Amino acid sequence: MDRECVSLLPRVCEVLAASGSSLPDDTSLEKLLDWFTEVTKAGTSLLESCPCLLEFISSVVHNTTLDPSILSFTLRLSGLVAVTEDAFTVLQQSSVLDLVFNLQHWQEAGLWEDPCIRIGWIQGLRTMMQHPKALGFFVQADFLKPLLQLQTDKSLFVASAANQMLAHVLLSCQSVSSVESNGVDEEGEDVGRSSGSIADLEYPAITVETNQDYAAVVTAISECLKKSLVPRKNSQLHQSLQILKLLALLLAQTRAPLWEKLLQMVADSVYELLAAGYSQLVLPLMDVILAAHSDLVHTAQSARVLLLPLDIITGLNLLTTTADEQQFSMVEQLKNKTSCISMICVCLTNTPQITLTAADCLPCPPVLIVTAVLSLLRLCSGDFSSSSSSSSSCRDVSRNIIGSSKVQKCALEALIALSGSPGVEVKLPEVVTLLVQYLDNPHSDPTVLHKSYQALVRWMSVCSDLSSITDQHRQDLLQVATKRSCDIRWEVRDSTVEFLGRLAGVSVVQTTAEEVSDASVALLGGCCFTTPLLRAALQDPESYVRASAISALAQTLAASWQQGAALTQEHTEIVNQLLEVLSRDTEGFARRAVVRYFIAWLSSRSSHSSPPPLASSSLLMPSVRSVLSRGSADLDWEVKVHTLELAELLLHEAFSGQRGYMKGNPTQTHPYAVIPDTLHTRTHNEEDVVGELNSLVQWGVVSALLSGLVDCDRPVALRACRLLMTLREVVCPLSLGALDATAAMAMVAKVTCELPGCGWAREIRKMLATKAKDAERGCSVGEVVDCDDCGEAGQEAASGGGQTPCVSVCEVLRSLDLDERLDVLTRSSDHVHNSPFSLLQDILTASSAHSQPDTQQEVIVDCY
Repeated sequence: MDRECVSLLPRVCEVLAASGSSLPDDTSLEKLLDWFTEVTKAGTSLLESCPCLLEFISSVVHNTTLDPSILSFTLRLSGLVAVTEDAFTVLQQSSVLDLVFNLQHWQEAGLWEDPCIRIGWIQGLRTMMQHPKALGFFVQADFLKPLLQLQTDKSLFVASAANQMLAHVLLSCQSVSSVESNGVDEEGEDVGRSSGSIADLEYPAITVETNQDYAAVVTAISECLKKSLVPRKNSQLHQSLQILKLLALLLAQTRAPLWEKLLQMVADSVYELLAAGYSQLVLPLMDVILAAHSDLVHTAQSARVLLLPLDIITGLNLLTTTADEQQFSMVEQLKNKTSCISMICVCLTNTPQITLTAADCLPCPPVLIVTAVLSLLRLCSGDFSSSSSSSSSCRDVSRNIIGSSKVQKCALEALIALSGSPGVEVKLPEVVTLLVQYLDNPHSDPTVLHKSYQALVRWMSVCSDLSSITDQHRQDLLQVATKRSCDIRWEVRDSTVEFLGRLAGVSVVQTTAEEVSDASVALLGGCCFTTPLLRAALQDPESYVRASAISALAQTLAASWQQGAALTQEHTEIVNQLLEVLSRDTEGFARRAVVRYFIAWLSSRSSHSSPPPLASSSLLMPSVRSVLSRGSADLDWEVKVHTLELAELLLHEAFSGQRGYMKGNPTQTHPYAVIPDTLHTRTHNEEDVVGELNSLVQWGVVSALLSGLVDCDRPVALRACRLLMTLREVVCPLSLGALDATAAMAMVAKVTCELPGCGWAREIRKMLATKAKDAERGCSVGEVVDCDDCGEAGQEAASGGGQTPCVSVCEVLRSLDLDERLDVLTRSSDHVHNSPFSLLQDILTASSAHSQPDTQQEVIVDCY
């Protein structure tokens, strides 16, 4: 622990223990506790390094007039201090521990009604229970009864904490009671000694009586779960919900024999709860069933409960038999519109999960469930012809979901998830027909339309054989896509252009002859239909739509890039449009999309095994030069970061395999690490390096990197600095000796780049001038400094020769102190302000200002 912090801590404890003290902000105590927790996790004993904490805890628990937040903090701190057995013993011998966790003490002081005291008590106990002594303290103090009461506390935070504490107690009892007196567990494995969790500790002093105490705790908790699981009245539903959450948590973490005992204890109650059909408890009940995955009877029963609402509304007989009482009860609940929508959504959310269960647990095949979801979607549109139910009550229930966008979205999400279920591909024509109807419906909500597009893409990607799709399907989809691309709502236009792009990325089998193409070609005719729509969307008044259109164009044209298709006039026009967007668009979304477009194009070109066509390269590379120039000068920092990604691609293409080149963050490699031979697949030929470096200068890569280095946005400067360091390692490696470096740089040093006298270049020139002056100053005081290291650029800048338009790239890279700059950029202000010492100072400063209100001192709190 920091000595400065240790020296301040006693004064801070005095401030906190003083009644009426002020804190710099509401989270100071949480920050202080976080620091103590980190110290403890590092293996440091709080009581040994900060003995003042014992006096602080003792003082606070005797002063019940303090603010409840201070008292709650002290409860949690006590548990943290007692996390080791030695510190626990010290607290217990000083009689502090008994008073800290004495409920009667807090009740008599009238503080137990404050939820922060209750939650502090729970969390303090839980933190402390990391060793058998603490567990013994819990058992002997009979804390189980109040903990069970808190499990249904009116405060959800307290109830949740009590739930977690009960699980922790049960697991702790399981761990300790499974260890016999000879230090061998029930499975015959030696139990090692550790200071970590209670599950890792050997505790040979456990007596038969102590084991009986632990067994009694397990039995008491299990009995409570059994009795409280089934609500006897509606007001107890919240209690049942909490019990189910606890039970799911326990079943997921316990092991034999406790797992079997828990399941045996609650099995009847779970079955009774399933039969009762409480819709509010279906989800947590499903979690319990999944945690107890080997109880197949309950899984089948749960599936029937979940599917019952869908069965009733659609009348498709998803369930072969259903008890009349259960069906009548469900119909009555579904007649209420609010509960009907909620129950249907719960059913739809869990439907895909049901289809993944064992076949003998499914009440019906997955294809029938898909049919039911499609029928439900038709009912939402007011089409009652799809319902097989003839009863008037079921028709009344069906009317509750007409026009419900919530049900429609849940049903579409279920349809998306069900697309991968076995045997459902036969429903593809019916699915496409329904989705096109939804897309064509003028009353469809924008979010429903978006989900419909997603479902269509998903079914296309899963059911790759489109031989069942008719020409009528294609014609209808063409019409609706054209219609929606001009929709008055921008969200719909955005979803439409996004859909066109995603469809182009799905490979399908178009005919029985197994001709492979993308789904856009199979359904919409490909680029001849989609490209004009997307180009028109580049002029959309909404920036989100313009950005989506650019992304969709990249996806649509990706196939032609990879196949090396010949350049067309349309390609040239698109590139010109995109460069215009990058120059003139007022919103950053579209400009970012433009840079990402060229990243995708260049990536496709770089990854293609065969050389790209000359025509394609003749359009791409000049365009890249323009993108680098405009993107690096953009006002949006994300545009500039994407521009640097483009520059990195060019660096990788130029120097991949060259000596010293390593893609990624150069700081992630240890200076003495062995470099794999795969990184040196190419010979370090100076002529090759000179040629590639000249190309990078001409394309504007070096200018973009230097511009980014002095950018005011830290993410931009950081990325540029790392890329410049990567470039430096290739063209002028620092790892070479002086003679080797001179020989290697002889040709490379002749490669120059322009440094104009304005903007980013002026900052670079200043940095070079400063470097040169520092070198001259070092020589004047007798130090041995090689002025040639600063290079011609630095010397001319220092001597006022700043008008020189060109400088050596290698000299610039050697003179910019990139390592020092990287160190500065990787640091945040946290290393100065966000520290425990700063926090302690803030508390003391705030206390001083509070005690001297006439000083009018302004307290400025660091951002911790």
